[in-house]
Amino acid sequence: MQLIDWLVVGFYMLLMLTLAALIGRGQRNTSDYYLGANRISALSLASSTIATQCSTNSLLGAPAFVGFTLGGGLLWLQYELAVPLAMLALIYLLTPIRRLGVISVYEFLERRLGPAARLVASGSFQIFRGVATGVTVYGVALVLTLIMEITFTQAVLLMMGVTIAYDVLGGMRAVVFSDVVQLVLLTGAVVVSLCLLGLQVGGFAPFFDQRTDTLSDQWGLTGGSDYGFWPMLIGGFFLYAAYYGCDQSQAQRVLSARSESDTQRVLVYNGILRFPLVFGYCLLGLGLAAYAATDPTFVASLPRSESGMPNYNLAYPFYVLEHFAPGFVGLVMVGIFAAAMSSIDSSINSLSAATVEDFLHRFRRLSERQLFVASKLTTLFWGGFAVAFSYQVERIAPTVLEAINKIGSMVNGPLLALFTLALLAPKVGQVRAIVGFFVGVAGNFVLWQGFPGVSWLWWNVFGFITAIGVTVLCVVPSFIRSKAGVSNSEASQNRPLIGLSLARVAVPTRLQGALLLMAVLIFLICLALDQITPV
Repeated sequence: MQLIDWLVVGFYMLLMLTLAALIGRGQRNTSDYYLGANRISALSLASSTIATQCSTNSLLGAPAFVGFTLGGGLLWLQYELAVPLAMLALIYLLTPIRRLGVISVYEFLERRLGPAARLVASGSFQIFRGVATGVTVYGVALVLTLIMEITFTQAVLLMMGVTIAYDVLGGMRAVVFSDVVQLVLLTGAVVVSLCLLGLQVGGFAPFFDQRTDTLSDQWGLTGGSDYGFWPMLIGGFFLYAAYYGCDQSQAQRVLSARSESDTQRVLVYNGILRFPLVFGYCLLGLGLAAYAATDPTFVASLPRSESGMPNYNLAYPFYVLEHFAPGFVGLVMVGIFAAAMSSIDSSINSLSAATVEDFLHRFRRLSERQLFVASKLTTLFWGGFAVAFSYQVERIAPTVLEAINKIGSMVNGPLLALFTLALLAPKVGQVRAIVGFFVGVAGNFVLWQGFPGVSWLWWNVFGFITAIGVTVLCVVPSFIRSKAGVSNSEASQNRPLIGLSLARVAVPTRLQGALLLMAVLIFLICLALDQITPV
């Protein structure tokens, strides 16, 4: 990178800090800090969520998988099949939660099941998300050291110094605003790169000369395949429903909506607008593969991984460094920084929200001013935790990057079951629901260790079904006693033990139709691409 590129990066960082300082001036309480006082538009919230999802790992990993990974190709697009369907289901879960006006999504569990359910879910989130954020910092910083020729510490301080600062200063509104800017930068970088690649390889047709397999009929139950159609559709549905609906880092954006109707629009926008950006990432992978076919030295120039193979995750940034003019290189590097910060800033803010709302405020009554100060201090704490943990990742395990994703899938299904029970059958009680949660997690651990041929996407389904099933089995004895006329306090309090209590949620037909239409459109695009015969 040349001086002008560093100036571009520096200007962007300064701009983010200035905007955060301006945004944060009017904040007075935790609602302002964590929910933006419920004054953020639905489109901005959806854009923020999409920017978080399409982070650096996606920007670098998706093109590498599509363009260069054996057995990869456009199979990546199968991940998107379940997104609109999951968003449709989440409308019915998150609208009642938004109706309560809560900051932490886990407060819903306390109101419907009990305080222990809230603490278990929030504690699980904080442990996993805190560690995962540290791993993200580690992975992104490693990439930055290679492409920007700086040390690991410099990469961490540059990225996290700015991210923590604007997060502390501006709260959720700063997070959302910066994410929107970052999404624009990401999209622009992808579009410009696609156009340049098209010019260099003679149009877009060569993109599809290879690696266009899109749909796989594998069940993902044997052979260790994670990219079968069915695990991506069914397992992906439970994965996205759990992640977008039960993970504070994602649900907090939905809870920040101005109204219930805006809550629904945020989810609909997510279900519709996410696919075009992911599709752009995949086209970028095809374009890089087409370019590599015309220039054999390109792959040879990539840094080597620990296995001695070319590090294909760096194919895109090294292409930029080689072909973009000074200044434009800086803009793309800003896009890579932006992709990293968009996933980290929301995690830190949501970890702070869960800590303050679910633990600190619950066990120690503080004034609104004290809570507001605590929110900033806990944001600073979790940012510092992520930085500190990033230095420990390499010492813990070389495969931790893969393991952390699997740990998330171990918890996703049981956590979704906990919220489903809270919504549909709160009278089962928190003890039974918590037992189901832990048995579901344990069942997924058994799958992980004992059945490596089963795709980890199925864990999301298995954990959900196991948690629900165990909870129901725990209910049966009390249900039988109540039917037999046994008089005890539990039976009298919980009768009927299983009863639907779903709050009424009015979803406009046009919103439901838009999500279903998008699901069909994604499938048809995948089907059409799958029919292309590579040259």
